[in-house]
Amino acid sequence: MTEKIRLLLADDHPVVRTGLRAVLATEADFEVVAEAATAEHAVELAATEDIDVVLMDLQFGAGMHGAEATAAITARQKAPRVLVLTTYDTDADILAAIEAGATGYLLKDAPPEELAAAVRTAAAGRSALAAEVAHRLMDRMRTPGTALSRREIEVLQLVADGLSNAEIARRLFLTQATVKSHLVHVYGKLGVDSRTAAVAAATGRGLIRR
Repeated sequence: MTEKIRLLLADDHPVVRTGLRAVLATEADFEVVAEAATAEHAVELAATEDIDVVLMDLQFGAGMHGAEATAAITARQKAPRVLVLTTYDTDADILAAIEAGATGYLLKDAPPEELAAAVRTAAAGRSALAAEVAHRLMDRMRTPGTALSRREIEVLQLVADGLSNAEIARRLFLTQATVKSHLVHVYGKLGVDSRTAAVAAATGRGLIRR
């Protein structure tokens, strides 16, 4: 008998977890062994349970972000693979997850067969990226001179969230001069001359969430 791939579902919506469990139960080689409604609980379960793949959402409301949980999980020796399963496909979210150590990145509207294939690919230690996510990463590689860096995207997302330069500096442990420097680079890459225009351009290109 083939050994089953043991799964942990990490999502703060019970309906989503129930739906995922039902979909995954149709695959004979999958076994959902645990669920977590918070990122913190996911990190704890990944360390204490025998898990092969964590299906990780990115947004959990208050508390730890999914990318932070991914980094905490993958930092351990013999860590399970993390397959991000989210509704967000911005560069900010994708880069955060990949840099945190996620093996794969899939959107929640993926058909069941694509989800099953991604789980098996992740369990085998190979990259499992949704086609649109792979295209975004390829576009960044093709145009490195105009692509915003991870830090630039992070700063711009906080601008979109309504934070001032001083607040952004405190949040990211930077000086205000460094924040201004990042924004100058952002303006140049996006071809804009104001915070409002930068947010609008980046949102339109799917770089940040609004």
